[in-house]
Amino acid sequence: MRTKYCGNVKTSDLNKSIVVSGWIHKIRNFGQFIFIDLRDCTGIVQIIFKSINKLEFMKCLKLKHESCVQIFGVVQKRSKQNKNLNTGKIEILGNKINILNLSKPLPLDYSNSKTEDVCLKYRYLDLRRPESFKIMQIRNNITCLIRNFMSKKNFLDVETPILTKSTPEGARDYLVPSRNYPGKFYALPQSPQLFKQLLMISGIDRYYQIAKCFRDEDLRSDRQPEFTQIDIEVSFMSSTKIRSLIEKLIKKIWLKILNIRLEKFPTISFNQAMKIYGSDKPDLRNPMKIIDISNIFIKKKFLLFFNINNKYKNKIGLLCFPKGSEFSRKNIDKYSNDLKKIGLKKLFYIKINQRELGINGTQSSIKKILDDQIFQKILKKTNAKDGDILFLIADKETIVNKYLGILREKLGNDFNFYNKKTWKPIWIINFPMFKKNSLGKFSSVHHPFTSFKKNHEKNFEKKPELSLSDSYDLVINGYEIGGGSVRIHKSDVQKKIFDFIGINKKLQKEKFGFLIEALEYGAPPHAGIALGLDRITMILTQKNNIKDVIAFPKTTSATCLMTNSPSELKMSTLKKLGIKLSN
Repeated sequence: MRTKYCGNVKTSDLNKSIVVSGWIHKIRNFGQFIFIDLRDCTGIVQIIFKSINKLEFMKCLKLKHESCVQIFGVVQKRSKQNKNLNTGKIEILGNKINILNLSKPLPLDYSNSKTEDVCLKYRYLDLRRPESFKIMQIRNNITCLIRNFMSKKNFLDVETPILTKSTPEGARDYLVPSRNYPGKFYALPQSPQLFKQLLMISGIDRYYQIAKCFRDEDLRSDRQPEFTQIDIEVSFMSSTKIRSLIEKLIKKIWLKILNIRLEKFPTISFNQAMKIYGSDKPDLRNPMKIIDISNIFIKKKFLLFFNINNKYKNKIGLLCFPKGSEFSRKNIDKYSNDLKKIGLKKLFYIKINQRELGINGTQSSIKKILDDQIFQKILKKTNAKDGDILFLIADKETIVNKYLGILREKLGNDFNFYNKKTWKPIWIINFPMFKKNSLGKFSSVHHPFTSFKKNHEKNFEKKPELSLSDSYDLVINGYEIGGGSVRIHKSDVQKKIFDFIGINKKLQKEKFGFLIEALEYGAPPHAGIALGLDRITMILTQKNNIKDVIAFPKTTSATCLMTNSPSELKMSTLKKLGIKLSN
């Protein structure tokens, strides 16, 4: 159907007869000439048909945008070069055109903005845009790099089941009814977690898979009901070693895709990340850190002013924002109200106009309790300068960290005060083993197959809040792109964890009996990680939503506008599956 791709026609093809195929990108009729910009997956080439070629010229008059055609012609030099095209030095003098398929008027206008709903409904047309195709190319390049890297490191690509057993792993399962066993269901995997651990017990040693995963949970910009993860598991490897391996993989991807050499990834504990950044996925491009000034306000009058309850572990923390001179009282109130809407009681501030005037050179919501001595201590602790603004929160430590972390992120997104084109990866390690809900019940922070940090298994039932897991998350520019841990490889420890988080013996046997039994047959120490392919592609292509990097994504309400799924089934079909719908 073609001898050349459109974007590959070069000056070396001058005077050659070629055949190209693709879509009509643009048509310009000048009476005696018709210019056609023909597009395929490699780019655009200009074709000219002359009116003296009457039969073919008449065919061209019938053409519509995005029609699919085949064109025969001879490559010639352009009279005027187009520097915006790779093929801008040449054009094709058309001598024959085959109209393969005329297109109806498009519901999309590629040159203008369009609603997301229209793009998703006609996703197959939206993907024709060079920008969309480029993203798919980059995604493909990433997966090729991963496969080459893993193969060279002696990993085996092993597929795991899609129809599997429903197990409590965090999110809700997508369920598939069994026709052969009415009333029984398969579950689509939330991850290949249990199977990759079984592969380690099988002696596979080094496993990876670019795996489809499914989670029935609320969606957001970096979450879809079905997503793709780079799943990795290794036997006889420590958490330090596996982090080093993944670091090399990520560095290679960034180098090959963006030609950027990443430096060694820093490491920080979960507790330190929360104290300094108020987040376990901090964006290190943002230079602001949470500064603890609790020791400056230790007198009782200060505690009364801030209405701090001494029963809790409290903190008075602040952010020093360098763009304070741009803040009006209206701006301050806006950020204060934004935080109040999501649960913060009070946001305080000190706006520094002239340091040398002491507190007289400030505007502040805590001026009532400020004196020059206290103010000088704050200046020394924060190194604040004229034009800065300090945002303070006084409350329980967890609340202070949480809301200053949110404010830090908001300010970072709203103001251009740091280089957003840099890349700042970081490993977050030593997560708590457990978290406690409002009812006092404990659950696993990562998942219940995560191993303790060395020496943290002893007496964990007595002080569960102090127990740390041997786990790790990889964060780049505020996005968690991967997470993993050393796994529990002894059945008695696994059963203890299940007991502690409230999975009774009957449920353990029903849901995880196969794993517990497998761990009794010489299971090796093993560790793993799962990296989000969609998120990695999203940040590498500088998109803000993973919908843009998935060929056929769902909406935020988990529907496909193109195929109208999910859809209803006939009652006869449901009956065969043993399903009866309730009103």
